Amino acid sequence: MSAVVEIENLTKDYEVGFWRKRKVRALDGLSLKVEGGEIFGFLGANGAGKTTTLKLLMRLIYPTAGAARILGRDIGDVRMHARLGYLPENPYFYDYLTAREFLEYCAELFGYDSRERKRRAEELLARVHLDEKSWNKQLRKFSKGMLQRVGLAQSLVNEPEIVFLDEPMSGLDPVGRRQVRDLISSLRDGGTTVFMCSHILSDIEVLCDRVAIMRQGRLAETGRLEELRARASDKLRIEITVAGADAAAIAEKLPALDGASVAPTAGGARVEVADERDVDAALAAVRQAGGRLVSVQPVKQSLEELFVRETTGVKEGN
Repeated sequence: MSAVVEIENLTKDYEVGFWRKRKVRALDGLSLKVEGGEIFGFLGANGAGKTTTLKLLMRLIYPTAGAARILGRDIGDVRMHARLGYLPENPYFYDYLTAREFLEYCAELFGYDSRERKRRAEELLARVHLDEKSWNKQLRKFSKGMLQRVGLAQSLVNEPEIVFLDEPMSGLDPVGRRQVRDLISSLRDGGTTVFMCSHILSDIEVLCDRVAIMRQGRLAETGRLEELRARASDKLRIEITVAGADAAAIAEKLPALDGASVAPTAGGARVEVADERDVDAALAAVRQAGGRLVSVQPVKQSLEELFVRETTGVKEGN
């Protein structure tokens, strides 16, 4: 699959201050590629350059240096933008319009006729699970979560080939998040590429084929989650879950093993060892303490641990 988003050395400086102006670099030499048909997660702490990158790609602001192409065309090509969808982090709509009127207005901008505008609006409002009773309600009366659904619907009005979503789960309750996750998955299934920023790491973990992690305006890591976890983990840890034994009793029986730890759980204890060769010794200590084995499994680094490590440069727990 060929790249549909190509970013090369993209850089953005802002001038700040009043009397003595100085430059602040929000994005510093970003280069990455997004493949067609994938869901690409763009992660980073506040101020890491995520929204700046999306605004540059949408041509809402202009780069200080570097270039980018979408669907093989320069981001300055207006014709290419007709093939994109975009949901900003804090969308602002004409709030005197109803949800239906707003979507029909967006469809008119893309050249749909009257009948097709009405059909698209109804289809998309249903697709984002907005209650039909709210379709003819003014947007100024909507909650944050309802506005988020409308914003997602407008990003799909033109049946885009690529959708850029900045915090698409913002303001949604757990049911709404699940519905939007399913919608985003269906976009991939239909061949649409999704480029999304989100602070909700569990959604990124479930949805994304690949991710990029930003740190202070620079690219810290990019790749598949499993690859990033493997590169970031210093040592393989093995977790042994046991029942029917007290953690203190196990710790007393456990020989001195480098990197081993014991922690209590609701039904027993959790023993972690740093080497596969230490598993037998740990199991022997469990049996001596009267416990029974529940499971033995390698511990994968969570996306949260990886995120903290790459955005702060500090291992979680340090």
